[in-house]
Amino acid sequence: MLNIIFYVFIAVVVTQLVYYLIIFGKFAFAQAQEITPKKVPVSVIVCAKNDAEKVKTLVPILAEQDYPDFEIVLIDNASSDETLDIFEEFEKQYSNIRLVKVENNEAFWGNKKYALTLGIKAAKKDYLLFIDANCYPTSNDWITAMTSRFTANRTIVLGYGAYEKVKNSFINKIIRFDNMLTATQYFSWAKIGKPFSGDGRNLAYKKEEFFKVNGYIEHMNIRLGEDSLFLNQAATKSNTTICYAPKSFTYTEAKKSFSSWRKQKRKQVFTTKFFSTFDKFQLRFFFLTQLSFFALMAVLFALQYNWMFMVPVVAVRYLGSWLTLGYSAAKLKEKDTVYWYPVIEIILTFTQLNVFFTNLFSKPAHWK
Repeated sequence: MLNIIFYVFIAVVVTQLVYYLIIFGKFAFAQAQEITPKKVPVSVIVCAKNDAEKVKTLVPILAEQDYPDFEIVLIDNASSDETLDIFEEFEKQYSNIRLVKVENNEAFWGNKKYALTLGIKAAKKDYLLFIDANCYPTSNDWITAMTSRFTANRTIVLGYGAYEKVKNSFINKIIRFDNMLTATQYFSWAKIGKPFSGDGRNLAYKKEEFFKVNGYIEHMNIRLGEDSLFLNQAATKSNTTICYAPKSFTYTEAKKSFSSWRKQKRKQVFTTKFFSTFDKFQLRFFFLTQLSFFALMAVLFALQYNWMFMVPVVAVRYLGSWLTLGYSAAKLKEKDTVYWYPVIEIILTFTQLNVFFTNLFSKPAHWK
């Protein structure tokens, strides 16, 4: 019986190595990207709801972007604070700002997808670049970097939305590692030709892609996942590419406690249940192999299975996964997170298991 468990364990490890070395390796071992400016006309879209303090910082950074042809579409999603007032002052200050005022609608009350739809329709440029109100680019070449990946056929660009580093904070390392692993997954599957998601904190596409799938209409009633559900529907092998040049990164403040981050994870995991059948399968299968790895390893070591067989298998698994994630983390400027990889992986695996069962019995709160 122990031998059978060990053979299953080997199969799980082999499957994990296929994920890490072959699938995730498509991104992790890829060459660095060079930026070749395209100078396409761009509408930078910011949707804010009660983000007065954040937009005070963000809008001037966007206005100072070194790019010849862009506008900034500011969407106030029925804010109850000073966000709209601040937007109106910026509209007077910068000639390339377009303001969209969204009032509460009984059918779409507080729905970010409704607000974004109005903003996209108001945009005058052919290409759209999205950033959240609580984010910021670290380079004046952010627009240049993201739009450099557009071609005649590649009209959806997946970017990287990073979290700020907090010194001596282990929860910050967990959050940034999780974010890096998530990006590694959607970047890798996009390179393979099976794009399934992305990050709305840093995302670009040609406006026509939005209207090809009738915008958010297929999932308007789901008050989560405006970026991931849209991409799961619209992104294809032929129209999607990725951008991971450091000048293209955006940053936002990470959650400061485990409980607040867990709430965020609940929303992300909940959204995946509406993905296509294949995308749900590959995400859940990867998680199942992670969980099985720890469970089977614990059983075999507890029952004192021959350590001369166990140790090499475990070592090869960790060598392959650690190597891949190390290269990926280096590309995404998250290298310090992988030093804690074995510990963080265990925490992430069992947190996701807890989140999965929690979501079975209650829905997570929607985005604001």
